[in-house]
Amino acid sequence: MATQFGPDDLRNLVADFPDFPQAGVLFRDISPILTTPGALSSAIDLMSQPFMEHSISKVVGIEARGFLLGPQIADRLGAGFCPARKTGKLPGQVVTATYDLEYGGDSIEIQTDCLDKHDKVLVVDDVLASGGTLAAAEQLVSKIGALTVGASVLIELQSLNGRKQLSVRDVSAVIHY
Repeated sequence: MATQFGPDDLRNLVADFPDFPQAGVLFRDISPILTTPGALSSAIDLMSQPFMEHSISKVVGIEARGFLLGPQIADRLGAGFCPARKTGKLPGQVVTATYDLEYGGDSIEIQTDCLDKHDKVLVVDDVLASGGTLAAAEQLVSKIGALTVGASVLIELQSLNGRKQLSVRDVSAVIHY
């Protein structure tokens, strides 16, 4: 993996939007990483690298930005990809988990045939904030009987202590705030 952009380079690309989506929230936008040639590939390399030796069989990506990162990380790891979507967006049998955000609450689902009890799962999202979304994804994996072995995020907002909400301890973040 040839990484052109290091963590500091990627951090410098992140755009800040105060009071979005509501007053008091500072939104960290990864869009400039997506639009800068080479930056996304570097981010994927940095998010994948800590899990190269974990025998990951599936990557669960959380809607919506986890859909941009997760399939590419799955490809790097030689794993399959399973989308975790907002409730009501997936056909067939699903399992559901609810969670709280720093500015509200929601629920996500995965299809029951996306994982099986033998899968070793890496959960992927763009940001680890309060930890609610990633913890809900862990619950989904557990409900199906698979094992979450780690979580990989592009950005971690450390002041919100999101890691404490997670049962998995192998959590990797490229950029820390």
